[in-house]
Amino acid sequence: MTTTLITGPTRGLGRAATLALAAKGSDLMLLGRSGTALSQIAREARALGVTVHEVGVDLARLADVRAAAATVRGLLDSGAAGPLRALVANAGTMSADTRTASADGYELTFAVNYLAHAQLIGDLLGSLTEPARIVLVGSNTYHQNFWRRLLGVPPASWADPVDIARPATGGQNPGMRASGTAYSNAKLALLYYAHELQRQAGPGVAVSVYEPGWMPGTALSRDAPAALQAAGRALGRLPGVATPRRSGPQLASIALDERWAHLRDGAFVVRGKVTEVRPIAHDRDRERRLWAATAELLARA
Repeated sequence: MTTTLITGPTRGLGRAATLALAAKGSDLMLLGRSGTALSQIAREARALGVTVHEVGVDLARLADVRAAAATVRGLLDSGAAGPLRALVANAGTMSADTRTASADGYELTFAVNYLAHAQLIGDLLGSLTEPARIVLVGSNTYHQNFWRRLLGVPPASWADPVDIARPATGGQNPGMRASGTAYSNAKLALLYYAHELQRQAGPGVAVSVYEPGWMPGTALSRDAPAALQAAGRALGRLPGVATPRRSGPQLASIALDERWAHLRDGAFVVRGKVTEVRPIAHDRDRERRLWAATAELLARA
């Protein structure tokens, strides 16, 4: 029986993907905050006939991520779970204040969306059973287009990763635009990381990035002002806007189905269609620097 590990399984896209993975018959390792929500999604997945392991983790704390990875390795080594053939890095957040730091002192959006998953994947890369897949959840917000400009969604503003990881300073919240830039930077980092990860992982592990489409009103905006969250929920009811119900099964398909077995090298899938990333998202120098800086940032924690 194949086992799939997914982070952020309790809400939105992650919840829908988790149930779709279970419906496909994959055993599951669910990594999320311990509590009622994690236990509930685990029960729903088990009701579909698969084995489910709950692993509590706070992705804003790298010591927690390392401990969760050790728990996963223990389950695999003991034969209680496995083989692990898919890892879905789904969890994400967008902090409303870029001065907010993770437990390790890093800007919270970058810490959760990028650094925590780099730590987890690095700790579990040797525990995957080949052929295996790693699917990162990305976003098109890394570059600007007409609609994102109209909605005031800022693109990435790349800098050295050590600087990106540094929380903002000062007594005043830099505002939602800075938060949006931090989110876009983290998603651009995932694209760079996916390309370099493929070079490091070897031919037996296929790395891809999935963009589920714009899903306003989901838990991702939980730290945004109440009025902005309400607007997002209203926009989420418009025809054509992505929803967890539609995008979750796509994410599960990319992790498991044979039709996606060819994806590798950080292939970017936007709502079910393989799409070429913009030139800014292919930069060998930035990718190498990010890989080295990531090792440095993780070692500091």
